[in-house]
Amino acid sequence: MSTEKITFLLNWQPAPYHIAIFLSQTKGFFKEQGLDLAILEPSNPSDVTELIGSGKVDMGLKAMIHTLAAKARGFPVTSVASLLDEPFTGVLYLKGNGITEDFQSLKGKRIGYVGEFGKIQIDELTKHYGMKPDDYTAVRCGMNIAKYIIEGRIDAGVGIECMQQVELEEYLKKKGLPATDAKMLRIDKLACLGCCCFCTILYICNDKFLKQNPEKVKKFLIAIKKATAYVLNDPIEAWKEYVNFKPQLDNELSFKQFQRCYAYFSESLFNVHRDWRKVTAYGKRLEILPLDYVANYTNEFLSWAEPQEVSDPMEAQRLMAIHQEKCREDGTFRRLELPA
Repeated sequence: MSTEKITFLLNWQPAPYHIAIFLSQTKGFFKEQGLDLAILEPSNPSDVTELIGSGKVDMGLKAMIHTLAAKARGFPVTSVASLLDEPFTGVLYLKGNGITEDFQSLKGKRIGYVGEFGKIQIDELTKHYGMKPDDYTAVRCGMNIAKYIIEGRIDAGVGIECMQQVELEEYLKKKGLPATDAKMLRIDKLACLGCCCFCTILYICNDKFLKQNPEKVKKFLIAIKKATAYVLNDPIEAWKEYVNFKPQLDNELSFKQFQRCYAYFSESLFNVHRDWRKVTAYGKRLEILPLDYVANYTNEFLSWAEPQEVSDPMEAQRLMAIHQEKCREDGTFRRLELPA
């Protein structure tokens, strides 16, 4: 049997930053484009690129580093747009557990990671700081980094500022402790990368599907662009509609995470060339990409003008860190305006 449905696989269970995908469905933006989507959830986030690359699913979401590694391993996928731009990623921990801003304070600690590339990143960092992989205990946690830290099963773990760090902050507030006791050693700073883009969340396609269905992909992205604009223009109303459809997200933690994701949403959806260059070089440094690897992304399916990249990405990261601290303190929706 054949079907006209487009199968779309999330990178994990529905989260606050998936809002534009579900609102494209509920508000009829996909239908306006003549599309019929089946939105799927993986039982294991590590399966996503394999399922899409093998053709079992048409499209989906994945972080940049995983998208690059997937094609290098023989799973033909291509990024056609960005969802979440450069969320801060790093080693999360709670103040008072013996970890400091000195990376070597992680010696002898239990460090959690999501999937295999998290372990590769930590091993590379330990080498960079004069340590060995057996100087720490690696614990694979999947998406439960904050949960494992709270339960005391790990001392620290690799997570994202707008998701797992917010979870730790909310836990601390309920305990009567300051939210600022949730700390992060940012990997971009530790590894001297100059960007946090390896965890940028992307819209990816199976290459065969992309070649055979270019108009469907263009229409999909038009619908997503419309939903993203709606979210950015009226986040409160958009959130109400989202949790009405996904009531499991109707809680204070998810709302706080949505607030912190707000500044990272890509308004244009464009893949950022600078970020792809940096992460491709980082992937070669991690030895998960061959030295002659060509980045697997395109902007040709976005049918609007490409914005200029920011003039000073390092300064943009500094300002974003300040911006997100204010968001944590004030609990408001703000976008960071940066010079092109």
